[in-house]
Parts: sequence; C-alpha cells; structure tokens
Amino acid sequence: MTGPEELRIIDSANALLSARRTCHFISDLSANLQPQSLDEAYAIQDRMIAALGEIGGWKIGAPSPDATPMFAPMPRAWIAASDCTLAGERWRYRGLEAELAFLVGADLPPRAQPYSREETLNAMASCHPAIEVLESAFTDPSRATPLAKNADLQVHGGFVYGSAVANWQSIDFTKEHVVLAIDGVVRVERTGSNTAGDLLRLLPWLANEGAARTGGLRKGQWITTGSWTGNTLASLGSVVAVKFSTAGRVDLRFA
Repeated sequence: MTGPEELRIIDSANALLSARRTCHFISDLSANLQPQSLDEAYAIQDRMIAALGEIGGWKIGAPSPDATPMFAPMPRAWIAASDCTLAGERWRYRGLEAELAFLVGADLPPRAQPYSREETLNAMASCHPAIEVLESAFTDPSRATPLAKNADLQVHGGFVYGSAVANWQSIDFTKEHVVLAIDGVVRVERTGSNTAGDLLRLLPWLANEGAARTGGLRKGQWITTGSWTGNTLASLGSVVAVKFSTAGRVDLRFA
C-alpha cells in the first residue's frame, strides 16, 4: 500500500467515525476520500473497528446465491439481548433487518487446509433469531456510493439476538417464514428470503476466505448471516418484533 493510499484510508475512517460520534452526518465521502477498491473499503473498516473496541462478531451476506460474500466487523459494545431498549442520539436512522445468527462455540484459527462445511457448522454453539440495526455516517445511506457504504461497516449499527433455537440443523431455511412487525403492524412477511440462497455457505466461507482479515473465528463471537426482510425503517419509540416460523422470536424497543 502506498503512502497516499494509506493516508486516504486513515482520513476516510476518521471522517466516518467523526460523523457517527458527533451525529453530524455526511451525504457521502468526498471524492478524495472514496475507497478505490473493496480491499480499501475493508481497510477502512479495520481502522474503524480498531477505534470502536473489541470485535464481538461479524456480519456477512451475499446479494445473490452465486455472489461472493461481503463482511464487516461488529463491535461487541453494540451487541444486546432481546427485549432491550435502545436509547440515545446514536439511534437516528433505525434501519431494521431480520436475520439468523450463529454463536461460535469453538475457535477456528487460520490454517492451510480449508475448514469443511461440516467442521464449520459443528463449531457453531447455537443458532438465534436476530435483528441487525442499521446506522450510518451518511444522512441517507441509500444515496452513498457502494464502496463508501461498505467502508462504513456496511452500515452496521447494532445487533440484537434472541434465544437459541433447538435442533437448528434440521431447519429447512428455504421454507422458513419470517414476519417483521413494528408497533404491532406487520411491515414485512417473507419465506426463504435470505439473498445468499444457502445461508449456511457463508459460515465456511468466513472461516476460510475471510480468515486473512478476521484472524480466525473465535469462541463467543457472533456471525449474522444477512437480511431476510430488506431494510425497514422504524421511528422513535417504536416496538419491534421479528418472528421466524421455526427459529423463534426477537424483540427490541427504541426509547
């Protein structure tokens, strides 16, 4: 990496962190701060998480069944259990995505021989319904450039998990039904709608292809595997409920 590239990464990360911390949001990164590649966007993510504290897990997803996954770190401080209340000025955008997440039960350190799908899934302690809360440095993240959004922790703002699902290995995720309701009103209802297709493919991919950045997956980290419902916006005071037909329920409230 050249000096100018490294400086751009540092300045980009600082601009995104400043916008989030001060709540002085920006429309997009300026032209001189735009990441020029996915590798640069990931390097900006890494600078941001270094400033935000311990990594509590990873968000990963893919826009289609054949697409290469993309991922971002989740700060441990932004992770909470179901029925929590999210309070403070940080909750401004309040985007919601219904997801399924996995708690890592055994370390998967980087190694030369790739982890098999079976090995990776056996290392997962449990599966949980989850809500990813989207927050951003951008006033309207849908209008920011794709690489800038990726650099901004893929618009990650928070992660809320529900109770573990019994016998999750037997769930047919292509038939799993999900409902997202806000203030008792159903806003999204879908079946088998994870955009990655086979969402379980994301776990061995992260353990293997992602290991250069993750440093390996660690016991106690969360992996959330992409949206089933798209991005749905809530309001101040909203009560949010996500219910999967087999995988259970998760709730949160905005103060």
